[in-house]
Amino acid sequence: MPSKRDYYEILGIDKDANSDEIKKAYRKLAMKYHPDKNKDNPKEAEEKFKELSEAYEVLADQEKRIRYDQYGHAGVESTFRQGGFDWSDFTHFEDISDIFGGFSGFGFGGSIFDQFFGGRPRRGPMEGQSLRYDIEISLEEAAKGVEKELKIPHTIQCKTCNGQGALAEDLKTCSMCKGSGQVQRSQKRGYTSFVSITACPTCKGAGRQITKPCKSCGGAGYTKTTSKIEVSVPKGAEEGMRLRIRGAGEASVNGGPPGDLYIVVHIAPHEVFERDGRNLYIEAPISFGEAALGAEIEVPTLTGTALVKIPPGTQTGTVFRLKGKGIHDLRGHGEGDEFVSVLVVTPSKMTAEQKDLMRRLADSIGKYNRTGGKKSRFGGFRKRN
Repeated sequence: MPSKRDYYEILGIDKDANSDEIKKAYRKLAMKYHPDKNKDNPKEAEEKFKELSEAYEVLADQEKRIRYDQYGHAGVESTFRQGGFDWSDFTHFEDISDIFGGFSGFGFGGSIFDQFFGGRPRRGPMEGQSLRYDIEISLEEAAKGVEKELKIPHTIQCKTCNGQGALAEDLKTCSMCKGSGQVQRSQKRGYTSFVSITACPTCKGAGRQITKPCKSCGGAGYTKTTSKIEVSVPKGAEEGMRLRIRGAGEASVNGGPPGDLYIVVHIAPHEVFERDGRNLYIEAPISFGEAALGAEIEVPTLTGTALVKIPPGTQTGTVFRLKGKGIHDLRGHGEGDEFVSVLVVTPSKMTAEQKDLMRRLADSIGKYNRTGGKKSRFGGFRKRN
């Protein structure tokens, strides 16, 4: 088995990258290698996409990232093996058989708990695997909510054999476990005998064997399809938000319910606005004359435009608040605000007449008193905000 690549290398980031840099790198590469955008080579794109998603899942989670930085892939490998066991969930188990039940046994196919203590193996239908699908929406769509139609490739239960892998007449009772789906093995250690109860290795716990595989699914019990899924992204959606669609994941391999589909929402960078939670931030350039004499300027909002009154003598960096012009808050705290920071723009090119007028204005106003009446050589100066 080839060794796994370094997660930082996969995302093309430094080991001291912050969460925003990790998110930005993942979003860029995920869009590049998304299977829908690589129809000429979908298999390779799918592998790269899975590799990116695994790297992001670890590095975006502070606890998993710490374990990865300390122990490498060994510190987080249990998170991604089949079954999804995660040591961070260890405290959720109430019983020692639950703790060990997630591991494969050594030599007999049962759990560690079953091998050494005996016990009842887990039987019955298991839920199918869940899927993840990343989408990118605009800031405007996030603000007002949007409906998206997605095409999701996944597996479904075979309709011909109802997920059994064969027609009813082509199934027989397993000869090893006699239909029970489990086998018992006795082990003696000193004066103590141990009985281990494990899933039958012949029928994999199904209790039946296939004599003639289903023609539609080849005995797998499921077939591949692409489904159209309608997704409602709520008003005020945030970066990294996950939407769960029950039953839209992969089919179960033994007749259980299908897994779920998780839609991960990404917000595309905006050319004008910066977002911080429910608030928006924008920088508005104004002329020297507007700043000195005052003016009323028109600024963009997500829903149109608004007027901002600039009082006489406004300085660069002055911030004006437009109440309720931000983003809807998902937690029920109302609408956010838009904050407009003004930037006084100094003209770089002037005509001879304009230069003459500016000189006369400068002489009239006089030079700025940078001492502020203080004797210190730093009088009038201050730290940059």
